[in-house]
Amino acid sequence: MARTSTPKNAPTLLGQQSQMPASPEEAVLERVPNPHPDTNYMARFTVPEFTSLCPVTGQPDFAHLVIDYAPGKWLVESKSLKLYLGAFRNHGAFHEDCTVRIGKELVGLLKPKWLRIGGYWYPRGGIPIDVFWQSGALPKDVWVPEQGVATYRGRG
Repeated sequence: MARTSTPKNAPTLLGQQSQMPASPEEAVLERVPNPHPDTNYMARFTVPEFTSLCPVTGQPDFAHLVIDYAPGKWLVESKSLKLYLGAFRNHGAFHEDCTVRIGKELVGLLKPKWLRIGGYWYPRGGIPIDVFWQSGALPKDVWVPEQGVATYRGRG
C-alpha cells in the first residue's frame, strides 16, 4: 500500500522538485480538502501512458487508465497521484492487480461518494485485457461521460 498523508498535514510534494518513487509502496498519495463537499460532481484523471512490468517476464506492459470519482470531503492531490502512478514502472503485477489496487488505494484515501477506474491494457501475448473496478453506486444527479477509450482493434 502507498503511504498516505494525514488530513492534518499539508501536501508535502507541491512547490518542490520530487523524485519518482521506486515502488508504489514508497509513494505518498496525498489529499486536499474538497472546496465543494456539498455538491455532487465528477472529476476525471486520464493516464494514457501508464506502465508496469509483467511479473513473469519482466517485460513492460502499457495501459490507458481513466479514473472517475465523485469526491466527498477530499480530492486527490494530482502531483502525488502522478508520482504514485509513475512508481508502477518498476513494479511487477498483472493487469487486474494494478487496476484494482489503484482504485482501492484511492477509495481508502479519499472516501469518495463513488469511484471507477478503467484499465485499457495493450495486448500481451496477442490478447488485450481491459479491467474495470467501481466502488459504490453513482449518485443520481452526477453526469458521467463515457470513458472515451475504444476497445483494442489492432490494425482495424
